Amino acid sequence: MELKELEAAIEGILFAAGEPVGVERLCLALDIDRNTADAVCQRLADYYSYERRGIRLLRLDSSYQLCSAPQFAPNIRRAFESRRPARLSQPALEVLAIIAYYQPATRAYVDQIRGVDSSYTVGLLLERELIEECGRLAVPGRPIQYRTTQNFLRSFGLSSLEELPELPNTAPEDGQLTLEMQAAVARLQQSQDVSDVTEAELEQAARDMARTEGGTEQ
Repeated sequence: MELKELEAAIEGILFAAGEPVGVERLCLALDIDRNTADAVCQRLADYYSYERRGIRLLRLDSSYQLCSAPQFAPNIRRAFESRRPARLSQPALEVLAIIAYYQPATRAYVDQIRGVDSSYTVGLLLERELIEECGRLAVPGRPIQYRTTQNFLRSFGLSSLEELPELPNTAPEDGQLTLEMQAAVARLQQSQDVSDVTEAELEQAARDMARTEGGTEQ
């Protein structure tokens, strides 16, 4: 298959999928090796960017996905006004940042760093598919461990976790976010374009949860 045909085939597969497609699946479908698949995808990504097209090709770890160009987000939102844009609250970003940097992480570890109960926010991030369960820690009680998802990478414009800003190789203090972690939260806050619940609704739900279950979510 010639280069142009490979580009068109990959473009068609990614468009039809509407979600990340693993490079292994592309190789199998097109009978090509991984280096060729990566090279063709990179060529397509460069073309969309150089020509300032309305779509972009993102690499998400070992997968690829077509998405809209970020600069046209306001226009796209206006075209779909019923899809209300929203942003995650500060508590949700804190939990997400801790899991992103220290994954796999248990909820108890997140609670230890934040100094408050985070059960509701962890549940919300699970519903939004920004984090997922990834086994249990081999200690008494076998607590669930969490990690970030491909949807997290896509939502925050990252190709892989390696693109997260580096933090010192020291654990955060108990009950207190370090300055480095606070900076990481701020960077996530600047880049986020996720969730379908408003910050006000999120915080109100957290307060309701605290009143009904005696929690201390903040």
